[in-house]
Amino acid sequence: MKIRFATPEDAAQILKIYAYYVENTAITFEWQIPSVEEFAKRIENTLSFYPYIVAEEDGVIKGYAYASRFRVRKAYDWCIETSIYIDKDCRRNSLGTLLLSELERLLSLQGILNVNASITTSCDPDDKYVTNASRYFHEKNGYRFVGEFQKCGFKFNRWYNMMWMEKFIGEHTENHPAIKSINEIEVSF
Repeated sequence: MKIRFATPEDAAQILKIYAYYVENTAITFEWQIPSVEEFAKRIENTLSFYPYIVAEEDGVIKGYAYASRFRVRKAYDWCIETSIYIDKDCRRNSLGTLLLSELERLLSLQGILNVNASITTSCDPDDKYVTNASRYFHEKNGYRFVGEFQKCGFKFNRWYNMMWMEKFIGEHTENHPAIKSINEIEVSF
């Protein structure tokens, strides 16, 4: 398995992974599958400052992860939100842990301190559109629960909650240096 930066040219393969989650789960609150062109722009926009990585095997992308700005105010610069998607046929094989670990390493090099994950939850234990797998995955990888918004997302004619989990990947100090763009740091995989 090779980890590398995504490129806009990867949009079709990445979108194929994401489309499953849009159509069949409440993991994403997106209702419509974006176009390949829109997805390529998203990749390009993310890579202008944050990492967007893929796990590839024999030229086929099996999963991807990226970071996005947490909030727009300057004081939030050291916090980001993570997103990880694994091909539905490749789940539960440690690929998510591999991608998350590599994403956190890159973010740490940028000077990021807090990584946050927003996770869809349901009040219905038998909900066919969402499970607790993401929560357990993040707990296993050192994230802790920090709060939950109630009935804030509507998809498949039902309401979903949004749980927030966080992990510190750096030391919080006074006069902390500014974060760097992913393009300003030397990266090797």
